Order: sequence, then structure tokens, then C-alpha cells
Amino acid sequence: MVLFSTHSFAQLKAKLPVAGVRLGSMIGNTSLPQDAGYLGRAFVRHSLFGDFYGEMAIGYGVISGESYRTQLIPLDYRMVFVPQATSSRAPYLFAGFGATNYNVQKRPVQATPTAPNTGWTGYVPVGLGASIVLTKVTALELNGGYNFTFTDGLDALKTGISDGFWTIEAGISIVFAGDEDPDRDGLEAEEENLLRTDPLNPDTDGDGLRDGEEVRKYHTDPTKPDTDADGLLDGDEERRDHTDPLKFDTDGDGLSDGDEVLKYHTDPLRRDDDDDGLSDGDEVLNYHSDPLRVDTDGDGLNDGSEVLTCHTDPLRVDTDGDGLNDGDEVLKYRTDPLRSDTDGGNVTDGIEVLSGTNPVDPSDDITRAKKEELTIELNKPFVLEGVVFRSGSATITSQSEGILEMAFNTLEQNPGIEVEIYGHTDNIGSPSVNLRLSKDRAEAVKAYLVRKGVTASRIGCRAFASVRPRASNATSAGRQLNRRIEFVRVK
Repeated sequence: MVLFSTHSFAQLKAKLPVAGVRLGSMIGNTSLPQDAGYLGRAFVRHSLFGDFYGEMAIGYGVISGESYRTQLIPLDYRMVFVPQATSSRAPYLFAGFGATNYNVQKRPVQATPTAPNTGWTGYVPVGLGASIVLTKVTALELNGGYNFTFTDGLDALKTGISDGFWTIEAGISIVFAGDEDPDRDGLEAEEENLLRTDPLNPDTDGDGLRDGEEVRKYHTDPTKPDTDADGLLDGDEERRDHTDPLKFDTDGDGLSDGDEVLKYHTDPLRRDDDDDGLSDGDEVLNYHSDPLRVDTDGDGLNDGSEVLTCHTDPLRVDTDGDGLNDGDEVLKYRTDPLRSDTDGGNVTDGIEVLSGTNPVDPSDDITRAKKEELTIELNKPFVLEGVVFRSGSATITSQSEGILEMAFNTLEQNPGIEVEIYGHTDNIGSPSVNLRLSKDRAEAVKAYLVRKGVTASRIGCRAFASVRPRASNATSAGRQLNRRIEFVRVK
């Protein structure tokens, strides 16, 4: 049937009917011997759902035997199921219901006297067939089947057994003229069938581009909303982002267009968004720097210079921990940002700059006697034994000077170090009061060190009140141990 051809299958989806005629042989199945009769049928077929179609038909035919002849005018509606169609042929099964007028034109000698010559009876047609494409809009129709009637009077001989008839038919079907492009997407229904797009939906995949634009202009897949699987709809790529919907990574920077637009907010058309000399992909995937900031760590050197020229860490302000940021070392003091003591004179570059000596001239490195400092390890709390506060306050007493001086020396003589000061109390008093007191005491120690000249940004403070005891609070000695200040190196 034409509705299964390359062209007409798509037309059917657009609800365009198919009409046809079939001629053939009709053979009765009654109580009498049979001869071959004839049948002509006209039909209209339309789409129902999925692979199911409906067919309405009217026919005219004759069944006959040795001693009878009966005219039939059948009308029926059939459901047609197409299990597997190709572009050139479609086998199918059918079943339905109908009614036929019958007129016994020649009664057999043994006819039942009370049997009427004319009447109507219901019947159920079942069978199979095939449609073979001839042209764009025509097909050869072949089918055959059996028709179960609800009467035993087709031959005017009443036997108590229902009569029926066989049919074998061949014919031609034609698609009714219709809109070649019902959804106005720029593709004809025949093309849409070949592409497996929806002829009633101008944008089958919902990506914002019409099917015709995808096929003819952009060469994207009209059945896939994201042809290059980069995380962006084809329509967004063409109309919003102006990226190539056929390339996963339009600018070739190592990041998919979707990641650039939706995750990193970089420009998918520029390899190096911040113009720092590193591609966006290298920044994100290899160096973990910010592709939107030319100088991620703010040290005065752009990320590209750090990675490609100076070989410093673009995420660390002071790669060698000498107290000078990488930018000052390279641009201002001409020191080596990878060596804490550029001139090898046993004084770090940061100390030389603070002392007014030349960090690239070892002859002026005067090694001063190193002041006593704390022995601290990274991330390991060191108790500042001897720090004493006035009772119930954050006022540091004079007897704390010795240990605080050592803490200052530690920071002064090691400019790359950063610390946190932890404040602790015993469990006497309310938790809120203890939390405030432990915070104030940690801040008091920080203030002391800052007044001595330590940069405030190198010192953090945390308050724990009584939640981290190092001894039992059940005894006076234990509580004394729990009232403490800890010094923790974090860098």
C-alpha cells in the first residue's frame, strides 16, 4: 500500500489518506459445490497509531456454484497491522467487521422453501496482504482472506452451518494529494521519513533549529539535540554562543564548549580567555589556575609567565617561601623566585630586602646571631607554655614576654611561615563565656605579635573554649593545663 512507501508513509503520519481499488476472485464456502466468482472493492486507508491503520471499503461481487448464484455488496472496516515495512514493500495482516447485502439471483433446486432471496448479514474478514511500491504515490496491492458470515442462507439452503467466502485480490492504491511539507520545516515528508524526523514537528529534536536548517544549512543531526555531545543544544551553539555545533571544542583549548559556557564561564571561541599565555584547558585541567584571571595568585606575574618562563607555581604568591612574592622577585629585585637565598650568602632574599642588603650579592650577607625561636612542625599544635592572662580577662601579663618573644622570633626569622593561634579554656563557667574568652585571648596574642612587626595576614585565630581538653577538668592541675594558647604552623 502506498501509505508504507518512502513518500506515503510520511504522508500518513501527516493524516493524509490513501485510496485504491482491487479486483479479484471470490469463492463461496456454502453447502453446495462452488465455482469461482468475482469481486471488486474500493477502499480508503488512514493512520490510527504506531504500526496500525484503518481501512474502510465497499465492494461488489458474485459467488456461485453448480446450481446457485448470489450477488454480494460487502461493506466493512478493517484494522491493518504492518509488522515490518521497508521503503519498497510492506507485508501486513488485517481483521475487521462489516455487513453485506446478499441477493440470491439463482436458487438451487434443493433450496429451503423458507430461505429468503435477499437480506443483510454481518461478517468478519481476516487475512493478509502486501503493498509493493510502484511510484512515489502508487503501489501494487495484493491480499487474500476469509470472511466469516452470520448466516447460512447465502445459497438459499439452510443447513444450520454459517456460510462464508474466500477472496483473492490485486489492485492499485494512490496517496491523496497533500502538503509536501506539512510542518513547514523546509523538508518534504519523504525526506523526513528517510531521516526519521517528525513531519508534523518542525524541530524534531527540540534543539531550537528547524529540521530543514539542520539538514541543509548546518549539517547537524535533526534527531539529536546536541550533535557534537558538548553539552550545548545545537540551536544555542548557532544562535547564542556562535560555536560550531559539529565540533566538541570549537576553539581547541581542551575544554568542551558546554563546559566553557556552563561551568567555567569562559569564551568558547577564545583559546586563552584572560590572555595570560595559557589555554583555558591547560589552566583548568593541568595547572588549576583561573582561566578568567591573568594572575591567579596575585603575585604580580601572569599565569603564563609563571608556568612557561619562570617555572613558578601560579597558585602560590611566594613559591620559594622567602618572604618575597614571585612578582617582586622577578620584576623588582631580580632574584630567583625558586630559591629562597638567591645569592647563596646564607640570608634569605626576604630578610636581605628587609635589612637593606642586596639579595643578589653574597658579600653583604652578614649573618646575625639567630634569636631563639620555637621548634614547630606543620599542622602540629605547639603549646605556648608560660603565656599568662589576668584572671577572667584577655590581658597578657608581663611574665608572658619570654615565650611570646620566641613566637615573634619564629615568625620574623621565617618570613614564609603562616600560623594559627588556638585559644582554649577549662570548663568552669558557661560555654558561651568560655568561647568568647578563648577567642579574645587568641586575638590578644595575635595583636602582640602584630605590634612587634609581624604581618597580620600571616596569623589566624581560632577559639575552642573547653571542647578540646588535654587533661581532666576534674582537678585544679588539669584545668590549669587546659587553659592554654597553642601555636600551629599552617604553611
